Amino acid sequence: MNEERALALMRRYDGEGLEWLIRRYTPYVSAIVWNILGRRMTAQDGEEVVADVFVTLWKYSDRLEPGRVKPYLATIARSRAIDRLRRDGGELTLEYDEADGPVEGPESLLEAREEKLALRRALEAMEPRDREIFIRHYYYCQPAQEIGRDMGMTAGAVRQRLKRGRDRLRNYMEQEGRDYAAQDI
Repeated sequence: MNEERALALMRRYDGEGLEWLIRRYTPYVSAIVWNILGRRMTAQDGEEVVADVFVTLWKYSDRLEPGRVKPYLATIARSRAIDRLRRDGGELTLEYDEADGPVEGPESLLEAREEKLALRRALEAMEPRDREIFIRHYYYCQPAQEIGRDMGMTAGAVRQRLKRGRDRLRNYMEQEGRDYAAQDI
């Protein structure tokens, strides 16, 4: 089976497609969830978040295209884990609070979209290796040690690239007219 077939089955309310996707992506989704929850939640809490991710996948499978399931699952896993931490009073780092805060009103929504586009352009301007490190750390919530192991680098080298990347990103965003001087990106 492949993603296209699994999604087609899910659109016909056939659970076989979902079962295949669960078998294929549970380790991936679990890694993202546990990178965020860490030791702040029980194993049962983490399993519940992972299950919620796949329930959401089932509900919205009609909107997905083959090849887009993995990034969709990553986004949902990250959001559900952060929501769980917030609900249970867990501490979030600044990067989560800023990135996922509520947006109110049309002007705020427009500003948030413009910032997202500027951030995307800044990431696209990075060297591919630095961009991968940034995405893995800030989007997939992977620790420096894991990134370093997977990319053949030391954790210190990963942290150094993240620091330089944050500095470049801050400069880029300021050039775009975004005020990030007082914030930690």
